[in-house]
Amino acid sequence: MQARTGKGDWIMDSKIMKFAKALLCALALVPMVAFANEGGPHLDSAPDRSKDQLALQHGAKIFVNYCLNCHGASSMRYNRLKDIGLTEEQIKDNLMFTADKVGDLMQTAIRRDDAKKWFGAAPPDLSVIERSRGADWLYTYLRSFYRDDTRPTGWNNVVFPNVGMPHILWELQGENVLHVEKKGEEQHQSLVLAKPGKLKPAEYDATVADLVGFLKFMGEPAAESRKTIGVFMLIAMAILSVLAYLLKKNYWKDIH
Repeated sequence: MQARTGKGDWIMDSKIMKFAKALLCALALVPMVAFANEGGPHLDSAPDRSKDQLALQHGAKIFVNYCLNCHGASSMRYNRLKDIGLTEEQIKDNLMFTADKVGDLMQTAIRRDDAKKWFGAAPPDLSVIERSRGADWLYTYLRSFYRDDTRPTGWNNVVFPNVGMPHILWELQGENVLHVEKKGEEQHQSLVLAKPGKLKPAEYDATVADLVGFLKFMGEPAAESRKTIGVFMLIAMAILSVLAYLLKKNYWKDIH
C-alpha cells in the first residue's frame, strides 16, 4: 500500500468520490426515464414513404403551403427537391413562395418576433425535427389535435398537452373533440370527429404520412443515395476480397 503524501491526495480522493456519486445518481435515473417514456401516449407507426417520390412530392407541397408560413427549414435548399423527382421549373412555379432563387434556403414567411408575440414562443425550425422527435411521434401528433376553448389558439393535443401551436391542418382533417372515459382510477382518452374536414380520415392519415415522409427526407436528403452507395461498396469489397484470396492462393501455391 502506498502512503499518503499530502493534502493533495485527499483532495483528489474527494473529487473521485463526488464523481462516483454523480455517476450513480445518473444511472439511478435511467429506469425512471424509461418508466416515464413507457407511460406516455401511444404512438402509431408512421408509414414509410422514403422510396415513394410522388408521396414525398405531395409532402413537400403540404409543407410549403401549411408549415412554411410559420416554421422554417434553414438547413434545406429548394434545389434539393430535385432529389425527389421535381424539375427546377416545377419547384419555381409551385413551391417557391418565400425565396427568389432555387438555391435559396427554405426560410419561414413569418418574422420570429411576431411569432413569439402571437404564440408565446417562436416556432422551431423543422430541418431535423424528424430526427429529433421520430416519424411515429410526428405522425401521431399531427393526427391528435382537438378543440379546446380553454387554450389561446382554441386547440390542444393529446400527444403534446397544452401545445402552443394551432391545428394548421384542421381544414383537411376537420374538428375533433376529446372524449374521456373513466375506468376505475384510470382515464381513457379518445378523439371523436365532430366536424368532418375536406378529406376523409383515411385520406388525411395518408396526407400526414406524406408530410412526415418529407420531414424525414429533409433531415437527411442524401440518405437514399448514401444507402445505395453503401450497397455498391459492400459488393465491390466482396469482389475484391475474392480476388485477393485467389491472388494469395496463386502466389503461395508452390511454397509448401
